[in-house]
Amino acid sequence: DAVTSGPAKLVTSPPPLILASASRVRARLLDGAGLSFQTEVAGVDEDGVKESLKAEGADGRAIADALAELKAIGVSRRFPAALVIGADQVLALPDPAGGGDILFDKPDGMAGARDHLDRLRGREHRLITAACIANEGRPIWRHVETPGLTMRKLSDEFIEEYLSRAGEGILSSVGAYELEGLGAQLFSQVSGDYFSVLGLPLLPLLEFLREHGVVGR
Repeated sequence: DAVTSGPAKLVTSPPPLILASASRVRARLLDGAGLSFQTEVAGVDEDGVKESLKAEGADGRAIADALAELKAIGVSRRFPAALVIGADQVLALPDPAGGGDILFDKPDGMAGARDHLDRLRGREHRLITAACIANEGRPIWRHVETPGLTMRKLSDEFIEEYLSRAGEGILSSVGAYELEGLGAQLFSQVSGDYFSVLGLPLLPLLEFLREHGVVGR
């Protein structure tokens, strides 16, 4: 005889996950956390957006948040079924003359990296790290962390040695350093979330993905 056990339960797969970034560090963080994802470059004119927002008087937090959202939405429109992660990071150094923060972009060549380190040494700055998740072309989650970093009073000789050893790979990082590598030698103190220093607020992001069944509880 046939046995009826009630209506069949539908097994739904979690939505695909996409990182809207070419950042190898962010991809490494997601991979290290055991996530399955693909990467898609957002194609956002970051410099143009930053200049426009600065002209409107936006602060570093607003700029990082807006860029993270634009990246996520841009890729989400191409892959509406996916959960798309956009992220951005802005370095903010308090202006010694007052009047707010000096916002740093990625250094322009090794001369730009040298200038950044010269201006940052012996001082504390903040890394404003924003993340946004979009689905079906609209943002559904966002988070901002603001870790602080105090750079040592570096000698000119140390800066030259550091730049020589680190090489041009640091030009892809705001502030001309990567804390997970040789850049750790630049600092006397770091406060706040370590993953956010690297470019992604990983723990809050994982919590959101747990709630949406992308990773297990």
